[in-house]
Amino acid sequence: MKHDFDVIVLGGGAAGPMCAIEAGKRGRCVAVLERAPRIGKKILISGGGRCNFTNLHCQPENFISANPHFAKSALAAYTPADFIGLVEKHGIPYHEKTLGQLFCDGSAQQIVSMLELECRQAGVRVFTNVTIQSVEHKSSFKIRAGEHEFEASTLVVATGGLSIPKMGATSFGYELAKQFGVRINATRPALVPLLFSAGDHQHYSDLTGVSAEVVAATGKQRFREKMLFTHRGLSGPAILQISSYWKPSTSAIIDLAPGHHFTAPIRNGNGARRDLSALKAALRAVLPQRLADRWLDLHPPTAWTNHALAELERQTHNWIVTPESTDGYDKAEVTAGGVDTDELSAKTMESRKIPGLYFIGEVVDVTGQLGGFNFQWAWASGFCAGQSA
Repeated sequence: MKHDFDVIVLGGGAAGPMCAIEAGKRGRCVAVLERAPRIGKKILISGGGRCNFTNLHCQPENFISANPHFAKSALAAYTPADFIGLVEKHGIPYHEKTLGQLFCDGSAQQIVSMLELECRQAGVRVFTNVTIQSVEHKSSFKIRAGEHEFEASTLVVATGGLSIPKMGATSFGYELAKQFGVRINATRPALVPLLFSAGDHQHYSDLTGVSAEVVAATGKQRFREKMLFTHRGLSGPAILQISSYWKPSTSAIIDLAPGHHFTAPIRNGNGARRDLSALKAALRAVLPQRLADRWLDLHPPTAWTNHALAELERQTHNWIVTPESTDGYDKAEVTAGGVDTDELSAKTMESRKIPGLYFIGEVVDVTGQLGGFNFQWAWASGFCAGQSA
């Protein structure tokens, strides 16, 4: 069966439907082709099921890319206020959780339903359970999928990255880019837990479930948020944030007690006892008890001198962790790297080599920090492509 369209969008995640909606509003005949039984599968699991759909404080500095300037144009063209307006138009209640992160009061299903309704109103046809066998390009793009053949003058690739393969993630978008001679920057898991080295695993793996507010740093990046011990390593927002910047064989530095100086009363006298019970009490006042006790077991003061206590304090604020690796794409929220932004127009997301070919969303080498930024990139890049496609 032959289907002719003006625009075909591959991928029904976040960026794809946004692009399709905007192109449909311009009177284009648009189809979305999705491998899954319905669009928005990854949206549904985001934000603990409530979808952290944007961030009030979104800036280009919140994104990682080989070209840090590339995202500026799209982010300016479609802002968090624009998406909030769409959410409010559909009467979806939402709230700010922390640090500008906006979540649905209800569930992520509300965002998916909103996109589905907007697609219908824009005349977009959504095809689900589509397995693509081939994509060809001569004067137009031809996509073969089983008994169906789709043809269009414009093709938008919104197939996502490699993260969470159990949700259907594949390398298809990257393979398609390579097929058309579009460069790919090396990909890696991002917003992902870090795994302990063998020594740290032996020391800390039984602290699974213990969490603390920390400052985690790698290179020039520092984030003050919660950290969580797991049976394999470290997770929690602070760790997920630095994981996007962490490089193999390098270390992360963690301040376990930011803003606290728990040995000061003991060093200064002030009636404090210089013994282990006093030190445990002081550290337990700023850290979870299990972590405080383990830290002192592993870093006992060599003597009850001011120098030894100051060294213990320094180590607590400068825990050097050298992870074995990340927890991989299975646990990564997003994929860093992807289609080289030098290959694309920053205003439209169109390929500089092949007119009519666009790449948007996670497949592009633009990766947001944790907190709704990746969704905002999806909306913004999809909007810009939809205005041009």
